[in-house]
Amino acid sequence: MADLPTDAVHSILIKIQESIAALRMEVGQFRQDNRAEHERMEALIRKQRRDSAGMLVMMRAAAGDFDERVSAVEERMAALEARKT
Repeated sequence: MADLPTDAVHSILIKIQESIAALRMEVGQFRQDNRAEHERMEALIRKQRRDSAGMLVMMRAAAGDFDERVSAVEERMAALEARKT
C-alpha cells in the first residue's frame, strides 16, 4: 500500500514540473510576441508623428500662400476702386 502513494506522488510531481516548464516556454513566447508588437506599434506611432508634422507644415504653407493671394487680390481691388473714383 505504501508503494502506490509514493509512486503516484512522484508521477504527479513530474507532471507538475512539465507543466511549469511548458508554462515558462509559453510565457517566454508571449513576451517575445508582445515585445515585437510593441516595437511595431512604436514604429507606427513615429511614422504617424512624422506624417502629422509634415501635414502641419504643408497646411501652414498652404494657408500662407492663400493669405498672400488674398492680399494680392485685395490690393488689386483697392487699385481698381482708386481708379474708379
